Amino acid sequence: MDNYGKYTPDGSEEFGSGIDTATAVVDGRGSVLAWSAGAQRLLGYAAGDVVGRQAATLLASALPASARQCLAERRDWNGQVSLRRRDGGRVDLELLAHPSRGRDGSLRWVLVTLTERRPLAGIDPAQPDAPHMDWAFTQSPFALAIHDRNLLCLRVNDRMCQMFGFTEDELRGRRLTDVLPGPQYGSLERYMRQVLDTGKPTNRETYRRVPGEARERAWSVSVSPLKDQAGRTQAVWIGVLNITEQYAARQRLTLLNQAGTRIGTTLDVTTTAQELADMVVPLFADLAIVDLLEAVLSGDEPDPGPLTGTVALRRVAHQSIFEGVPEAVVKPGDVDVHPESFPSARCLATGKAILTGVNDPTFLSATGHNPARADTIRKYGLHSVLSVPIRARGVTLGVAVFVRGQRPEPFEHDDVLLAEELTARAALSLDNARRYTRERTTALALQRSLLPQRLPEQSAVEVASRYLPASAHAGVGGDWFDVIPLSGARVALVVGDVVGHGIHASATMGRLRTAVRTLADVDLPPGELLTRLDDLVSPLSADADASDDTENDVGATCLYAVYDPVSRRCTLARAGHPLPVLVTPDGAVGFLDLPAGPPLGLGGLPFESTEIELSAGSILALYTDGLIESRDHDIDLGLERLRRALTHPESSLETTCDNVLKAVLPTRSADDVALLVARTHALDGDRVATWDLPSDPAIVADTRKQVATRLAGWGLDDAAFITGLIVSELVTNAIRHAQSPIQLRLIRDRTLICEVSDGSSTAPHLRRARALDEGGRGLLLVSQLTQRWGTRQTPHGKTIWAEQALPGSDAGDVHHLHGSAS
Repeated sequence: MDNYGKYTPDGSEEFGSGIDTATAVVDGRGSVLAWSAGAQRLLGYAAGDVVGRQAATLLASALPASARQCLAERRDWNGQVSLRRRDGGRVDLELLAHPSRGRDGSLRWVLVTLTERRPLAGIDPAQPDAPHMDWAFTQSPFALAIHDRNLLCLRVNDRMCQMFGFTEDELRGRRLTDVLPGPQYGSLERYMRQVLDTGKPTNRETYRRVPGEARERAWSVSVSPLKDQAGRTQAVWIGVLNITEQYAARQRLTLLNQAGTRIGTTLDVTTTAQELADMVVPLFADLAIVDLLEAVLSGDEPDPGPLTGTVALRRVAHQSIFEGVPEAVVKPGDVDVHPESFPSARCLATGKAILTGVNDPTFLSATGHNPARADTIRKYGLHSVLSVPIRARGVTLGVAVFVRGQRPEPFEHDDVLLAEELTARAALSLDNARRYTRERTTALALQRSLLPQRLPEQSAVEVASRYLPASAHAGVGGDWFDVIPLSGARVALVVGDVVGHGIHASATMGRLRTAVRTLADVDLPPGELLTRLDDLVSPLSADADASDDTENDVGATCLYAVYDPVSRRCTLARAGHPLPVLVTPDGAVGFLDLPAGPPLGLGGLPFESTEIELSAGSILALYTDGLIESRDHDIDLGLERLRRALTHPESSLETTCDNVLKAVLPTRSADDVALLVARTHALDGDRVATWDLPSDPAIVADTRKQVATRLAGWGLDDAAFITGLIVSELVTNAIRHAQSPIQLRLIRDRTLICEVSDGSSTAPHLRRARALDEGGRGLLLVSQLTQRWGTRQTPHGKTIWAEQALPGSDAGDVHHLHGSAS
């Protein structure tokens, strides 16, 4: 210990008994090697009592965690400790610890604290050990200074002079603010005054550049009182310790802790990449860039790597200490080609981080091929570049680049380790987002394939629709809509919503939509159709309950409406679904009052239908709850927004749909949204012909003549022969096998529709007649002569219908419909 004392015959080191310091030396195993007279006066132990003992036995309480960490890392430390006096008392003091090496190279810890043996006015430099104490104070690795009650400097050591850039003579007898400008020194004097007034020590940490240093560093500043024997504070001493390494270590730990909470908050690739860039600027880098392979953005599985040669990467995110990221040569969304010699390409090829900068000839040659990039490096002084491959689960996703320009310190080895850890954590979140993108894309493709690709052509209503999937974090839902042409020129409008999100909800939606179309083909009334649909959903719910699969519970709501353009009657029924909106031609807007009905899946409860008459040009709006419900507002507000949006509907239903979504959904909905808007038409009376027929076979021939006459009036002479055969077969069957009343109706729509109604509920069946059978060929003949045929139940019996194409036109003449916006 050349600078701290001399060896005594007992093997310990002897220290001076100065009045203002107590010192000790401890070896790497914690044993006391030397003990000064100041330490003896402070705690009452003589050197012979403690030399060779464990220093930990002198502690009155455990060391702080920061002290234990510095001891383990062999770094300087200062802070408050509590020591045990020989008489059993306790002393709280500010301790400075500095690692050094003995003559044999072994680890030694020099422990120093300032004491107050007697008032400062009584300092006696004639003490025998005063020179040693002066050496310990002057040559201490800690910056030390003593100021009197007037804040005048009494004494300052070499390290403090070095920090301030002044000699001791220039500082002694003057206040700090007299020689050092800046608000930080005024703050330090206020702390000194606080300690003089209260007698209590204080400790502060700061990060700044002092006059004697070339760059900013972290400092721990301790201000403690010096008291006389009466306990009066006569002066203060200041100890300053360079804790830049500890500060940098804490910054690294802070970044790692923040990475767990700030990166990966969503399952969106772009957002996750931006979170990484935002987090490291400015704490770690002045510029951060995240470039990813194209496959990652689409959710595809990228090549496992390593990626050799020239690599094309898409800029996904970047951040800078300058607003607008002016250093970036590539804009987000653009693709940049990285040559093989470029740091990003090199790190992808090796799978390891690449640390380079302006002092590396390889870096200069690699960036020189791009004049814009080279100019940016010179303009912003970018001097240190760290490129880290983004890898997760064995595949390469892209590269993260960290750059320093304004910060003078280049990246070091510890920075590389930190960047690799941050990137690894971000890589897992990015890969999770990529996988979610793939699953969501698949689910959306499945869902859209189950929805109508285009709405069918029909004449009863003009329709427009919208479907919006839920926001990305909610997953794909089970909302659907449909438009189903029915017999007799009627149309069914359907909107439904399956509970839950994900593939299961989409698959269930597909099953229910198929079931509704099947039941609609049977031509069931709305209430009965929902009852049959409920019978289908209930077993699915039971299966989910039996398997304890709570995530895949089956439930749904549905609204089913049937509109007849001939009678202008609309029949509606709902199963737990929101009320539809009706806009009349005069502009009145209201919600139709329909019986609620339970949601599908409860089972055993009936569904009531409501029938209303609609004027031509009326608008019906059917929708799912995602349009009106939100966590941000009450459902009544959503309903009011919808009502207002429909108060002045546009002539174009497509525009009406857009206006509704814009007014009711200011932001992206957390749930799926399905919207179906229909404007009703009415069939002109001269396009419909009706005959009430007696149950007499003799009237068949006369009926055929009347049908031929009507067809001639419609200009459909070419259809008279086939239509006559169809009428003959259907009317004859009704007379022979059914009962009165019997009615024949012809409808000229997009097709020519022939309907025969009777009072029997027995449905006919198509069968193959044997060679010698006298009958059984009528329905077979009808099926061969028409595009389609079928039967539907009515309140008083049944109706058999058949449709045939109009001569000379596939679509038929639809100008006989009225009720459009014009």
